[in-house]
Amino acid sequence: MSRIQLLNPRLANQIAAGEVVERPSSVIKELLENSLDAGATRVEVDIEAGGIKLMRVRDDGCGIGEDDLPLALSRHATSKITDLDDLEAVATLGFRGEALASISSVARLTLTSNTDDQSAGWQVSAEGRDMQAELAPAPHPRGTTVEVRDLFFNTPARRKFLRTEKTEYNRLDEVVKRQALSRFDVGFTLRHNNRAVYSWRPADSQMERERRVAQVCGPAFMEQALSIDIERSGLRLWGWVAQPSFSRSQADLQHFYVNGRAIRDKLVGHAVRQAYQDVLYHGRHPAFVLYLEVDPASVDVNVHPTKHEVRFRDNRRVHDFIFSSLHHALAQVRPGDQSDSGLQPSPEPALSGAAAGEFHQAPMGLAAASAPAPGGGSSFSSPFGASYPSASFANRGGYGGATGNVAEQMRQYGTLHQPGAEAGAPSLPESEGGEVPPLGYAIAQLKGIFILAENAQGLIIVDMHAAHERITYERMKRAFAEGGIQTQPLLVPENIPVSQKEADCAEQHTETFTRLGFELQRAGPESLLVRQVPALLNRAPVAQLVRDVLSDLIEHGSSERIQQRINELLSTMACHGSVRANRRLTLPEMNALLRDMEATERSGQCNHGRPTWTLQSLDQLDKLFMRGQ
Repeated sequence: MSRIQLLNPRLANQIAAGEVVERPSSVIKELLENSLDAGATRVEVDIEAGGIKLMRVRDDGCGIGEDDLPLALSRHATSKITDLDDLEAVATLGFRGEALASISSVARLTLTSNTDDQSAGWQVSAEGRDMQAELAPAPHPRGTTVEVRDLFFNTPARRKFLRTEKTEYNRLDEVVKRQALSRFDVGFTLRHNNRAVYSWRPADSQMERERRVAQVCGPAFMEQALSIDIERSGLRLWGWVAQPSFSRSQADLQHFYVNGRAIRDKLVGHAVRQAYQDVLYHGRHPAFVLYLEVDPASVDVNVHPTKHEVRFRDNRRVHDFIFSSLHHALAQVRPGDQSDSGLQPSPEPALSGAAAGEFHQAPMGLAAASAPAPGGGSSFSSPFGASYPSASFANRGGYGGATGNVAEQMRQYGTLHQPGAEAGAPSLPESEGGEVPPLGYAIAQLKGIFILAENAQGLIIVDMHAAHERITYERMKRAFAEGGIQTQPLLVPENIPVSQKEADCAEQHTETFTRLGFELQRAGPESLLVRQVPALLNRAPVAQLVRDVLSDLIEHGSSERIQQRINELLSTMACHGSVRANRRLTLPEMNALLRDMEATERSGQCNHGRPTWTLQSLDQLDKLFMRGQ
């Protein structure tokens, strides 16, 4: 080993550039953050060869004065923080003062700027060889232009790791889009090889914001998105979340911002997955554009060189707020909301037959679907043994305030659709309020599997097993929550070997385990005794379940493992207790099922995440038969 010595500035900057400058997209990210911090309302980005040959970012921000220009290219020189108090509550995107110095050490950088106080602009240049900044006057309006040429020209080892022009451009394009979503009040322009790619004006109104989101994420996302805005206890979560039917095979449409900073955080990801876990088809990923606003002093942004991760002072509070907000928003979606806004579940790859929970015959010990109830209503039996009457059209006072004998309405409506019915008969009965229920009225049953219904928009197709499975499942969850968790003592307590950290965590969260139906006792430094478990989980692998809960508590401060396992059992029981394929339903039964769907949370998806219904509008049906073409 040689003696310890100080690194020369050039080598130190090149090493630091390895953390900040990975590829052209990381350069654009740093330059865009500087422009936004400078108060820019318009940012223009010009690139050539995917950014490898040229990157130019121009803004109309506050600019940099002549005396500060050479200092701007020095390491750890910044105007954004001055002391430790500023670092503990960072309100800007950049704050380390390393970006320009790192970029200039591996590229040819030219910075031109002007302020309101100066009559003319000034320019400073630096190259990676000697890092000496050269200052000269240059004409420039208020604002700053940063030009970066020949990235990694002096570090061939780094340059050979760059990908093709198309790949580097795609990564850079994603960075610009991500920043465009972070600041709707700023206009963005991108040009590649002298060709305009897009130009977005500042979006001030809600409609303009939604238009920008649609331009970045695609119009299909906005068509299936729910707008949310929830504020509680000093936290605010707003933005757009896609309905479960608009799921993705990859997590490529997930944008999350904390105080305007784009991040990818495990805590946030876990909370979002928890909110979707009861409605999302397995193996799929949700899509969202969400903004979390918190007190800057309660979040640490100085935990990663690229500032992609943050640390919250109160992890559990943030996690629970995100989870509960999204969980509530998704639960409140009803078929009426979807059909009114033109949204409906779209077909997804799904299981079928026995794998999807469709059985021709109910298992022994579980009640089968009951016969039609007197008076034209319907009643479906539950695995609990109780018979839950369906929330029929008449029971709820009708849709739009109508009342009357629903059985008579359905009987009359059924006769209109029998073979030989008179031509010109009304195509769709309406309630006294002149409105039609969102899922319309049933007209037929197809192959004993699907319910065909007609509403104001067109044809509704319902998977009757999937729909009734969700209805039964939600009722069982509600009944279970009202009755509390039934516990069962173990005849012989089970000893679980754990680490000392896990044992300490179990002691700290004794009340949490008690609320979940477990009774734990510490038997030693690295062992726990389980004396009581939830009755529904008496045959579950208790040791593994306790360890999983402890792992969640240590990492996230909370755990939904127990509730998930209970919900899985309730879901299976609901699946077995729901109406089966090839069961012939009467029109009143079908309509009662439709009314129940309109009143049930998350009725757009079954327990397995499959869509329960879809809409074929008249326009879509016309296209199938080339009508009007």
